[in-house]
Amino acid sequence: MFQFFANIFGYLLQILYNLVKNYGLAIIIFTIVIKLILLPLSIKQQRTMKKSSKLQEKMKTIQFKYKNDPEKMNQEIMSLYKTENMSPFSGCLTAIIQMLLLLSIFYLVRSPLTFMQKVPSESLNHYVEQLQEEGKTISNVYPEIDLIREYSLLKEKNPEDNNVDKIDLKMNFFGLDLSKIPQQNITDYTVYIIPILYIISSFISIKITTINQQKMNQETKKTVIDGETGEEVKEDNELDAVMQTNKMMSWMMPIMSISIAFVAPLGLALYWLVNNILMIIERLIMDKLIKD
Repeated sequence: MFQFFANIFGYLLQILYNLVKNYGLAIIIFTIVIKLILLPLSIKQQRTMKKSSKLQEKMKTIQFKYKNDPEKMNQEIMSLYKTENMSPFSGCLTAIIQMLLLLSIFYLVRSPLTFMQKVPSESLNHYVEQLQEEGKTISNVYPEIDLIREYSLLKEKNPEDNNVDKIDLKMNFFGLDLSKIPQQNITDYTVYIIPILYIISSFISIKITTINQQKMNQETKKTVIDGETGEEVKEDNELDAVMQTNKMMSWMMPIMSISIAFVAPLGLALYWLVNNILMIIERLIMDKLIKD
C-alpha cells in the first residue's frame, strides 16, 4: 500500500522537479500541495474537536446517570453521537492519513529513482554492480541515495561523460546536500541544520496543541463543577487523565519522526520541517476563524 502511494506521490514530485529543477524546492512545493489537498479534512477535524469538547457535558451526565448500567450508558452515548451527527472514531481518520503519509513519503525519499524518476529496477541493479566493481560502497539501506551521490561525484569529475547522465537528480539545496544521512555524516555539522529546525518546529506545534486542548478541557471542567457537587473531584480527575493521554499522544509522532530523521536522508526531514511550519500556520489561522 505504501509503495502504491509513494509511486503516485512520485509522479507529482517529478513534475514539480522538472519545473523548478531543484529537489529541495520541489519537496517544499510538494508539501504545500499535499497540505492544500488535505485542508478540507483539517478544517473538519478542527470543527470536530471543538464540537467534541462541547459534548463533554452531556457525556458526563450520561455516564453519571447510567454508571451502574454500562450497556445502557453505551447506548445513550452512541445515540448522542448520532443526534449530534458525529462519529466516535472521527479522530482516527486523521491519524491513519498521517501514518499513511509518513510511511509513503519515507518510501519516496528513500528511493527517489524508483518512485520519482521511474528508473527500472534492472537498470538500478546494473548501476550498483558497475559502481561496486569500481570499488564504490553502496549500502543496502539506501542504495539509490548512494547511486545519486556517486554519479553526482562522477559528473563533477567527468562532465563530458554521457554515462553519468543516466542518473541526474540535483540534491543540493542552499548548500545542503539532501541526500546525506546524519547517522552516516556525524562530523558534518550541516546535516543537523534541518533536523534541529524540525525539532524546534515540533516543540512549537506541540505547545500550540497543548494550549488548545487545555482551553477546551477547562471549559468542560467549569461545566462539570457547576453540576452534581458530589462528583466534582471525580470528573476533574477523569478530565486530567484525558489531558495527560492527549499530551502523550501529541508527543509520539514527533519523537518517532525525530528518530527517523537522523537515520534517513535530509530530504525527508525537509518535508517534515515544511509540513510542521504549515501545520502551525494552519492551526493559528483556524483557531481564530473556527469558533464553533
